[in-house]
Amino acid sequence: MCQDITKLFIKNELKLEEVEGKRVIEIGSKNENGEIRPDVLSFNPGEYVGIDIIKGEGVDIICDAEEMLDRFGKEGFDIGVTSDTLEHVVNWKKIISNMKNICRPNGIIFIAVPSIGSCYHPFPVDNWRYEMSDLEYIFSDCEILLKQFYPESPECIFKIKKPENFKEINLEDYKLYNINENKRI
Repeated sequence: MCQDITKLFIKNELKLEEVEGKRVIEIGSKNENGEIRPDVLSFNPGEYVGIDIIKGEGVDIICDAEEMLDRFGKEGFDIGVTSDTLEHVVNWKKIISNMKNICRPNGIIFIAVPSIGSCYHPFPVDNWRYEMSDLEYIFSDCEILLKQFYPESPECIFKIKKPENFKEINLEDYKLYNINENKRI
């Protein structure tokens, strides 16, 4: 699922040479109210795999994002994309770690997440809000190529590159804003 601003960001910031012939995985690919798949497919990837926890339009494989690294293997994709999904997960640290590790060195991660002030939308659950500073820290072990905050949504969108000599940071003690608790936990 995605918003129009995410589609526009991908159209403007994704480059043919980054996608053409490459392996792409979309996390949370079920089309609920818009999708990014057609925009990414226009760049002719070699393979596009959409995963989600339930069957539906845009879902190629039913797979919990917590299990995607085990299912697909380390460094199996060139690009990982997720839009308006990571607020719905329980274990955001595990899923972000999986996203980093499923990408090959020099791979690209596109991430769009709601920020504080974004409306509550409990389907299937609604847990987290990400600020720009959160994503800057969470992805400080990677190269942040582009970042944008859209206050009208409010939404944070990042384009990230996994470095050749990737060394994952420890997020064990990092606290993220939980909308249900109304505090960082």
